[in-house]
Amino acid sequence: MFIATILANPQARNLEGSLLESLRNAWGGGDVVWLNPDETAEFPLPAMPDNRWQVWEDLQAMGLDLVVQPAQGRRRRMLLADMDSTMIQQECIDELADMAGVGAHVAGITARAMNGELDFEAALLERVALLRGLDAGVIDQVLRERITYMPGGAALLATMKANGGHAALVSGGFTAFTAQVAKTLGFDENRANTLLVEAGKLTGDVARPILGRQAKIEALEQISARLGIAEADVIAVGDGANDLGMLARAGTGVALHAKPSVAAQCDVRINHGDLTALLYIQGYARTDFVGA
Repeated sequence: MFIATILANPQARNLEGSLLESLRNAWGGGDVVWLNPDETAEFPLPAMPDNRWQVWEDLQAMGLDLVVQPAQGRRRRMLLADMDSTMIQQECIDELADMAGVGAHVAGITARAMNGELDFEAALLERVALLRGLDAGVIDQVLRERITYMPGGAALLATMKANGGHAALVSGGFTAFTAQVAKTLGFDENRANTLLVEAGKLTGDVARPILGRQAKIEALEQISARLGIAEADVIAVGDGANDLGMLARAGTGVALHAKPSVAAQCDVRINHGDLTALLYIQGYARTDFVGA
């Protein structure tokens, strides 16, 4: 059995019952269950539809997301999340670079790296080198003034943890940011790169080894093994090319507002919903949410 979940943007709430009935009838699905009126609904299917991606494209044009997945075991026991442009709405290195007067240049490199056009580690070192001499106090200023959280993140963390889940934040960014984001949202642990500082200034380098694509895979392996759960018990979320390894290995890999080349390699793509979509696709109803 499979489950089809249709999600609208929480601000638009434009999911109509007539559309659901039409799709359910076309696919021979079971009864529609509303997880949140006008926003999210699901129904069971006997098989994976052959035209899933054509329907997905049609729904995208209507501002709706579609996820079709096996029904069994979809509620996961661990969340493994990227940080930049996933749990927060910014790229931290771009914000630091803007403060250093090289924002546009660094943002261009970041976009290409996240799209998989550049080697992640080389691109990281190139960008960090441009921050040399920046006052380390700017990090706290960026955290205070520029970092905003992706909608739905607090509810995602609180609900999964209330149901026995573990949450790990794994970023190719910097510990100076992941520590605060993890604390604010309630992650159990966080991993990232460490910006090197001397005499109160950024040196333009990071500690080794660099946390990139492979390190995110290793985090999935290590944390799930430590918890005594299978990798299939993990739901992972990210938006960049360096997330693809962990997204492919996790039981559910979610490309959230991802770069097109990244989304194309993932079966679960959320382009219109927010982080609460990760709860809905696990079968949580809005009335099950904690702290929202």
